[in-house]
Amino acid sequence: MARNYDIAELRRLDIAHHLPAQADWQEIENLGGSRIITHAEGCYIHDGDGNRILDGMAGLWCVNVGYGREELVEVAAEQMRELPFYNTFFKTATPPTVMLADKIASLTNNRLPHVFFNSSGSEANDTVFRLVRRYWELKGEPKRQIFISRWNAYHGSTVAGVSLGGMKAMHATPGLPIPGVEHVRQPYWFNEGRDMDEEAFGTLCAQAIEDRILEVGPENVAAFIGEPIQGAGGVIIPPKNYWPQVEAICRKYGILLVCDEVITGFGRTGKMWGHETVGVSPDIIPMAKGLSSGYLPISATAVSAEIVEVMKTGGDFVHGFTYSGHPVSAAVALRNIEIMEREGLAERTGSETGPYLAKALATLNDHELVGQTRSIGLLGAVEIVADKATGARFGGAEGTAGPMVRDLCIANGLMVRGIRDSIVMCPPLVITTEQIDDLVAIIRKALDEALPRLRAIG
Repeated sequence: MARNYDIAELRRLDIAHHLPAQADWQEIENLGGSRIITHAEGCYIHDGDGNRILDGMAGLWCVNVGYGREELVEVAAEQMRELPFYNTFFKTATPPTVMLADKIASLTNNRLPHVFFNSSGSEANDTVFRLVRRYWELKGEPKRQIFISRWNAYHGSTVAGVSLGGMKAMHATPGLPIPGVEHVRQPYWFNEGRDMDEEAFGTLCAQAIEDRILEVGPENVAAFIGEPIQGAGGVIIPPKNYWPQVEAICRKYGILLVCDEVITGFGRTGKMWGHETVGVSPDIIPMAKGLSSGYLPISATAVSAEIVEVMKTGGDFVHGFTYSGHPVSAAVALRNIEIMEREGLAERTGSETGPYLAKALATLNDHELVGQTRSIGLLGAVEIVADKATGARFGGAEGTAGPMVRDLCIANGLMVRGIRDSIVMCPPLVITTEQIDDLVAIIRKALDEALPRLRAIG
């Protein structure tokens, strides 16, 4: 049961003292404070106004096993009683940390047998940045410093993460992106390649990577980094031929391949890893979110044996965080993975709920506002258009429709995210087919309600 909070007072304090993440703080103040989420169970969250909301975003792409898992609470309490904290700086480690590293390595079939722990996906990608550059320095090729990424990619909110990412709004901070990151086109067929066959477009986007490698000089390129499926960019599912070509290009020029699994890892795409779904074998995978289902902050960076053998020649890797390998977070992550394996959540996503979501979303394709529905596993998106034939957006620019339909979904009891002129979803892996039906019904209702408002915009 939720505690008896004074919601009005919490909203006042929210405005007075709390700075929410990635928000317009003036807008939050104008709204009278943030929506206060008080409790949750299964696939539902509850706010301080008494609303029960189907969580179509699994928190923030992360609550894979759903809310209210008592055994995760219990294992956290047990670990806190035994050892609430110790670091990994002083030639020390803790049992849960070591056991979790072993478990993650096994989930990669020991192809990436070494694991560095962090607290967030952003930190995991900071680790990638420093690890890769140090690796090439020790390997005798210090000129290899350039990362190639994609426009509209998201790799975190730290300075390195924002720079590796390709979101221009985040680059608006003076001095960003930092030098040494090159961005190429994204494989967003619906928005950028509808005049082409999807496979031809996939080849074009992969070729853009090779073209940039040749432009800056292969001898200067350290790695290519990409999300198997772009999450925060709008659940962008690349053409099937794209990723195998990307891997072939990296191997051709001896460039490291980094697959950012912060969102796509731990069953989200119907396999344990997103890179398995798209058919490649990376050298490094940063991960977070589903690692602990968001119950406690933790992330990791899994690394190949060849990279670590080179790193061992260089003495200290002077990098790390106070909470790297936090024992309580590690214990929770271990039990979270155990739950996923015991309940077969990745397999269920691949064989049952993922295909069901795809079919359910496809029923929206007859709607006047829907230009495309797409999904893979339990990641989905609905593109909202003014003209189905041309894909034209409302108001002559992107960004009008997504937030409107998102707000209407929330008002009708479904949490989704608006990204430009689309809404995206990422429900817990424990969602039922009946709840998927509810999710899609609410989206249709929100589209119906948005229709006259959007037509008024033109």
